[in-house]
Amino acid sequence: MKSPCTALYPGTFDPITHGHTDLVSRAARVFDHVIVAIAESPHKTPFFSLEKRIELAASQLSDLDNIEIVGFSNLLVDFVQEKGARVIVRGLRAVSDFEYEFQLASMNRNLCEEVETMFLTPDERYGFISSTLVREVARLGGDVAQFVGPEIEQALQEQFRLTDGPNIAPVGIEPHSK
Repeated sequence: MKSPCTALYPGTFDPITHGHTDLVSRAARVFDHVIVAIAESPHKTPFFSLEKRIELAASQLSDLDNIEIVGFSNLLVDFVQEKGARVIVRGLRAVSDFEYEFQLASMNRNLCEEVETMFLTPDERYGFISSTLVREVARLGGDVAQFVGPEIEQALQEQFRLTDGPNIAPVGIEPHSK
């Protein structure tokens, strides 16, 4: 009998999008246990706290019974070994993601030969979605309901009301008029 295989899907998930949840669902069909590992990533200055990102991810993934959601702040391969996982799952939205992801996979393999990286692609409906774009559209008053769950949409609206910073659009993105 083959031992159960655990995979770990790391990311900042700031916030978790339909693209992320699609990949978790795909991984949950392939692996016995999937750990959604939410990186603290203070160097990225996350929009939501680690605790909030864990809470939001849990709200979106509650229908999957073979997943676990945890936060982490140490070296990924160390965390993978600590959790007993054998595979790191990474998402590829477009060809442009490949070079960076390939470098990460190669570094992780050099740091820990026992851990493999598996690339998954999201459903085509989600291939263009990124947390950064979702936050920017929400910040400018656009409708993000097609990209994130209702809890995420509400959390974004609440967070932007709290920060209420200047509504300055980057070049190429026009503010949404209401």
